[in-house]
Amino acid sequence: MSADDDAEWLQWVTKQFESIAGEDKEIDLEEFKTALKVKESFFAERFFALFDSDESGTISLDELLKALNLLIHGNESDKLRFLFQVYDVDGSGSIDPDELRTVLKSCLRESAISLPEEKLDDLTLALFESADKDHSGSITFEELKEELERFPEVMENLTISAANWLKPPAHKKRSRRPRYLTPAYWHNNRSKLLFLGTYVGTNILLFVLAALRHASAGGWVQVARGCGQCLNFNCTFIGVLMLRRCLTWLRATWVAKVLPLDQNVVFHQLVGYVVAALATVHTGAHVGNFARLAQTQACYSLWEYLFTTRPGIGWVGGSASITGIILQLLIALMLLCSSTFVRRSGHFEVFYWTHLSYIPLWALLILHGPHFWKWFVVPGCLFVTEKIVGLAVSRIGGLSIMEINLLPSKVTHLVIKRPQSFHYKPGDYVYLNIPAIAAYEWHPFTISSAPEQQDTIWLHIRSLGQWTNRLYEYVRQPEPPGLAPKRLTRSLRKKRCQKWMQDLLFGSSGSAGTVATSKDEAIELTSYKPTKPACGSADLTCAQKSEEEILHPTDVPAKSGGNHQFCNIKCYVDGPYGTPTRRIFTSEHAVLIGAGIGITPFASILQSIMYRYRMQKQNCPNCSYSWCETLKDDDMKLRKVDFIWINRDQKYFEWFVSLLTRLEMDQADEEPEGRFLEMHMYMTSALGKNDMKAIGLQMALDLLAKKEKKDSITGLRTRTQPGRPNWSKVFQKIAEENKGKVQVFFCGSPALAKVIKAHCEQFSFRFFKENF
Repeated sequence: MSADDDAEWLQWVTKQFESIAGEDKEIDLEEFKTALKVKESFFAERFFALFDSDESGTISLDELLKALNLLIHGNESDKLRFLFQVYDVDGSGSIDPDELRTVLKSCLRESAISLPEEKLDDLTLALFESADKDHSGSITFEELKEELERFPEVMENLTISAANWLKPPAHKKRSRRPRYLTPAYWHNNRSKLLFLGTYVGTNILLFVLAALRHASAGGWVQVARGCGQCLNFNCTFIGVLMLRRCLTWLRATWVAKVLPLDQNVVFHQLVGYVVAALATVHTGAHVGNFARLAQTQACYSLWEYLFTTRPGIGWVGGSASITGIILQLLIALMLLCSSTFVRRSGHFEVFYWTHLSYIPLWALLILHGPHFWKWFVVPGCLFVTEKIVGLAVSRIGGLSIMEINLLPSKVTHLVIKRPQSFHYKPGDYVYLNIPAIAAYEWHPFTISSAPEQQDTIWLHIRSLGQWTNRLYEYVRQPEPPGLAPKRLTRSLRKKRCQKWMQDLLFGSSGSAGTVATSKDEAIELTSYKPTKPACGSADLTCAQKSEEEILHPTDVPAKSGGNHQFCNIKCYVDGPYGTPTRRIFTSEHAVLIGAGIGITPFASILQSIMYRYRMQKQNCPNCSYSWCETLKDDDMKLRKVDFIWINRDQKYFEWFVSLLTRLEMDQADEEPEGRFLEMHMYMTSALGKNDMKAIGLQMALDLLAKKEKKDSITGLRTRTQPGRPNWSKVFQKIAEENKGKVQVFFCGSPALAKVIKAHCEQFSFRFFKENF
């Protein structure tokens, strides 16, 4: 710290101490725990004992400042000595295996990591055996210091970690120049900005032309007519932006390079706000004009102008005023029920049903404005055609849900029979209707099974709204006795599973299967991995399990613990519709970033990549060496894929680990130009190496991962990194790889999207965000 920072820190600590200590000017253990906000009391107790130098049972301000001064301003040896004393629970001057196990167990709890007792023993022994250089059965201070020096990043961060939990909140420095004014922003958003400029210019031009035509009628009329002409355009354009089939087709043409088609939902929302604003001004201007006429001409009162047809205003029975008021109310209702608060608070159905008001809204607009039909006729015909085609396509073939399984965290896994005529691209989504749940409701979900899977479509639906909760509860209903799996059925499934395993162990030519996910504007979704071995086999390896689960997805028996199978549940599917992820295969270097369940749109992409790897896998006839040829074809220009998954909780990795395991197996052999697919896992609840409470745990996890060649948290070969990614370092590394033009695809929270987009602009990476 600088002298000024040091003085500010001292003042902050003193103020915090006084607010906690109270009148006695001392802090006891309970107050100390509250101040540190430490999850696991072990560390609070150890820190408290070391801070309480006079062993009085309380900490004074002098004791606190003395200890913190040592941690922040002391030399490296002082800080290491403090860390050693934290680990030396009994104060004997050395650390035995049981003490180390106690510390690591507390570290796991502090990082919200759950591991079996056997794995904890393995972690303890890995770190202990590495540090106990003389094999004396205990770790001395010098041995711990020598071991820590093997991890340079730990030593570099020790000063930061020592008082990280007692430092004042950092002051966020605002950039002097807004991001929107930087050259990088304008360069990376050219099509979007050009589109916005054209849209704004069109509205201004329409307003001015309409106002000039009615210059003789007065200011109120000019404003009303100008807004009315803009409403003619915007109330039509808002529908054009939701022509999903047309937009899906345009994504495959050169138009996608000129127009920001991926932003159609964002622009739809923007136009909605513009319509609401224009309608308000339009109505206000008419009210002002009617009030003026009521005062000057005295033919009709203001209420007659507004609520009756007597003045004869309008081209259909003088109904312009009445239809205008109804339109204003409908627009306000749709705007209110389309808010994020409504859609994300578990009331998506409110948004869904009120949004259907566009039908009476367009009908009223035709009655209200004499020229609206001219604007609406072509887009309206396209819109109606799309709806008719969608309805016809969804009703053809008599689709059925072949299997339903309940998964952890209230996720419903659907296996739907795939029609022969149903063709889609990785990352596409469909609208799903299940009459048994709601006869008229359609909800969008991402197809996460790869297009190469011929027989079925997979969806995974997380229960967060009314419709999804009804689906989950419907599946949870106990099966009638006659539908319960019988002994012979279970025996047959077991035999089939054993046959699959023999095929896998001794050779098989099965086709690639898939793991699927789902998505909704208001319904968050996840990816699937069974949490228990199929067929009751307890000794399947991770690789064997993933092979069995992926290659034979539709025949995997129902797992125990709440999973059920139903046959021939009627459903309808409308789609598929394209998303920004279609650009991934035309990228040179694609970076896929998913936050939590936001990873689900990429499931289909990864499975398709896996399938293409299998198809291009080559084996040497004279040895066991295998390799994959360069993945290049007419539809795929990818040279490198970086897959980044950020999870808050350990259990979420279970949803996706089977597919990731298989992807790692397919790339077991190092390619001459490096791995085609690199995976990066982050767990934000885990404390990183810059926190003293987790230094030992992260060292142990690193050591055990090198020894077992797999991560203890996920079971993957890829090591799970604690904390959040350092995006500057991550993107710098990607830029230095020089694998071609980098395009970043993100699905997750809007807040994180802004952070990643800002970094993309700094590195001149193209950024695409999936609706979440």
